[in-house]
Amino acid sequence: MDNLSKTIPNSLNIKRLEALTDGIFAIAMTILVLAIDVPVISENMSGTALHKAILGQMNQLFAYAMSFILLALFWIINHKQSRYIVKTNGTHIWINIFILGFICLVPYTSSLKSSFPSDWMADLYFNLNMLIIALLYLLNWSYATKNNRLTCNTFYKQIAKTGKTSTTIFVIIGIVASISSFIIPEQSSYIYFLIPLLKFFQHKFESKKLNKNKI
Repeated sequence: MDNLSKTIPNSLNIKRLEALTDGIFAIAMTILVLAIDVPVISENMSGTALHKAILGQMNQLFAYAMSFILLALFWIINHKQSRYIVKTNGTHIWINIFILGFICLVPYTSSLKSSFPSDWMADLYFNLNMLIIALLYLLNWSYATKNNRLTCNTFYKQIAKTGKTSTTIFVIIGIVASISSFIIPEQSSYIYFLIPLLKFFQHKFESKKLNKNKI
């Protein structure tokens, strides 16, 4: 029994968690397209009428594109975090289970947003969904990196700080978008376009700081 216990690692297998995460992201991103209705075409519908019917679905198409890109950004965050997180435990697994639960909600909240584009509550559900995912990823990173709890041996503080800043940007945008749901529900999603801009400035600032330290 003692020899057997020596051969079993204390940490849980993170590869299983990564496989589950990739699978759920793939399913959620695929299901998004099902929220787009195919136009009902009658026998007398001409090309122009069909084009008008498609243009009438711009809310659905925009919600699909926005949700797909945001899920892709979350997957990138997950991928970057997984690069340094080499093991897991019960707490870390449950944080990720909650993350995946809200990832699965994205197709639903996206459909609500596209069906009721001017309703503040439908828009708020969508933005809160994104905000909660971002907060959970921030929690996931903070928990895993504290005192190198679940990270690799080559992990250092600057990586933890950079990762925390990147996720915090998403949290701030989520908060602003959620507040905007009460004021401009139809335009609140445009706030997410600030994410690549803020990340660009983050990269420029950190590169400048790194070059300054080398001098």
